[in-house]
Amino acid sequence: MTSHSEPDGEFVVHDLASDCTIGDVEEDLAYLATVNGVVEYGVFVDLSDHVSGLVHESTLEESYAVGDRFVVTLDQIRENGDVAFSPAGIDPEEAAVVTVDHAYEVTSVRDLDEGEEADVEGEVVQIKQTGGPTIFQIADASGIVPCAAFESAGVRAHPEIEVGDVVHANGTVELREGATQLEIESIAALTGEAEAEVRARLDAAIDDRATPHEVDPLVEWPAMEPLLADLREVATLLRRMVLEGRPIRMRHHADGDGMCAAVPLALALRRFTDEVHADDDATRHLLKRSPSKAPFYEMEDATRDLNYSLADRARHGQKLPLLLMLDNGSTEEDVPAYRTLSHYDIPIVAIDHHHPDPEAVDPLLAAHVNPYLHGEDYRITTGMLCVELARMIDPSVTEELGHVPAVAGISDRSSASAMDEYLALAGEAGYETEDVHEISDALDYAAHWLKYNAGKPLITDVLNVDCDDEARHRELVSFLAERAGRDIDVQLDAVLPHAERSRLENGAHLCRIDVEEHAHRFTFPAPGTTTGAVHDRVVEETGDDPVITIGVGPDFAVLRSDGVRLDIPRMVTELVEETTGAGVEGGGHLVVGSIKFVKGRREEVLDALVEKMSEAEIDEELSAAAHTYE
Repeated sequence: MTSHSEPDGEFVVHDLASDCTIGDVEEDLAYLATVNGVVEYGVFVDLSDHVSGLVHESTLEESYAVGDRFVVTLDQIRENGDVAFSPAGIDPEEAAVVTVDHAYEVTSVRDLDEGEEADVEGEVVQIKQTGGPTIFQIADASGIVPCAAFESAGVRAHPEIEVGDVVHANGTVELREGATQLEIESIAALTGEAEAEVRARLDAAIDDRATPHEVDPLVEWPAMEPLLADLREVATLLRRMVLEGRPIRMRHHADGDGMCAAVPLALALRRFTDEVHADDDATRHLLKRSPSKAPFYEMEDATRDLNYSLADRARHGQKLPLLLMLDNGSTEEDVPAYRTLSHYDIPIVAIDHHHPDPEAVDPLLAAHVNPYLHGEDYRITTGMLCVELARMIDPSVTEELGHVPAVAGISDRSSASAMDEYLALAGEAGYETEDVHEISDALDYAAHWLKYNAGKPLITDVLNVDCDDEARHRELVSFLAERAGRDIDVQLDAVLPHAERSRLENGAHLCRIDVEEHAHRFTFPAPGTTTGAVHDRVVEETGDDPVITIGVGPDFAVLRSDGVRLDIPRMVTELVEETTGAGVEGGGHLVVGSIKFVKGRREEVLDALVEKMSEAEIDEELSAAAHTYE
């Protein structure tokens, strides 16, 4: 019989840790075994959760029952994987017992190969129970991989493992519907020094990978320079969310500039997510894009987002998301919705160019990017900002985005000094200024009919970002823009004869239209676009004179102006104080916006509003600049 003793004569028996595999067993060592079954031809024994085998009856000198413990040595590993052991003839009570931990070499998620056994260490970022196995999404320094463990159909495997645990998982790498997946043999939470070591390694790697790419801005524009550091901060945060497996829920204003912000950013985030996740379907679950009709975060949208996020956490084991507000989210009107989310772990980022209320919103935001915070204004559109942000996240999107800042600028009527350069970039991408206008019109037309739907395939085709058919894009834009123009002309024919015109004390032309009584309802164009179209017609007729247009509904007013230094957010604040009980709220840009009020106080509010407009300063340069690209 082989000797298993130390030099001093004491027998040594090895006790395998529960996660040990057959690779941890050596032929010439003695191991503590537990009987798990008795048959005519011998007894089956377990050395760990993953090491079992047969001790043949021909080698047994004693009888054993289930649960008995005795010492064995490895006899044979057959070609079919069956393992045979032999009794070692050692009394475990008289031996020195040495615990054997599972010895393994960690494989990074990025290096997992189909068919190989692998050991992975990382943080559990999601646990999803399917009708079959339990899926653990495990993130390491290189990426995130789904790991499947099966207890029985629909039953939660390894209930001791929770989201946020640092674990070691062992199993075989398989391909499931084209995506890499680890079929778990064992999984255990790490503790103490082992956990601390892995967490430190993960944190360092995530810090490194979250660093955004250094890219030069598309155009040299001094006004944009102060905002680039803010955008890099957001790029770092968003890349970190992807690396940590945290969902991102994107809310953008449902207009041309909002879509020029959201679509490029969604493309960059999707590509980075595909790079990080072994699961090709990860983006569909981790990135949601939804439009907002109002230029602020309405309670209706907030409660929907919160409800969906909580349901996803309960149903799919996801972390709660980061909320990304684009072309909205920086005013006091957003505060109630933000406070609703503040009861949960949902960080909020706002990228906007509406006049902000930083004292109200910044305490509720993880990051806030807005040109007004650096002494600039709305002429730096959100679309322009988000194109640069998308390039910081993934520079590979640059070739597809050359025309997008120009579309954003045209959509929001930007008179920025950089518009000439942005239009030149669009020209290099094959778009004349007229083409850029058509894309803007097509986006607004599509957004109107999509209502609360993101319209992902349609909008990407219209904007020609991540579009696979250039000819279809061109034909679609031409068709939608033509329909938009036709419908606007029909609306103007209906409403212009009823326009009420007057001259204010400061010399500005005032045009008032009742979009409830004299415009087609529930169709394109909506009241805001109708008011803008009427305003453009009046500006065209009056030349360089200052013009203010008010589109009035039963409980709202849409405001457009040229050549007048309005401050709509300030005017709204004053109206709230001066018309107590009128329910006034609203805002927007300094010279473009909207307000709401109680229907029964409409005329009182409008009279007070017009009086404030008549006191506004005239600015002829603003009027001329606003129509440079019409």
